[in-house]
Amino acid sequence: MHDTDAEGNEYFKCDFCRNAWAEDRQMVEGHRGSLICSQCLSMAYRVVLLQKSGVTVPEAVTCTLCIQHQESQHWQSPAYETAYACQRCINQSARILQKDPEAGWKIPTV
Repeated sequence: MHDTDAEGNEYFKCDFCRNAWAEDRQMVEGHRGSLICSQCLSMAYRVVLLQKSGVTVPEAVTCTLCIQHQESQHWQSPAYETAYACQRCINQSARILQKDPEAGWKIPTV
């Protein structure tokens, strides 16, 4: 998300935890400026892809990142219960962030 009342790094905030971009909090951008930070992405990856314990969402609910309804499992933000990330976006965001050598982020294995 973009916080129009803020400047600098504070302008870019994770849609799932509302923390601002920082050197240790890299972000991946979805559609329409949606953002997921590396910490939330790690949690989402563990829950949905490793533990296979995501949630199924009603048809009216869309993924915060791709803005589409997906039939797959979703991760629901513990801080903002209306923010969901679908399995496809979690997997795609993880692959993108891992490829960035400056991020230093690795796909979780546990």
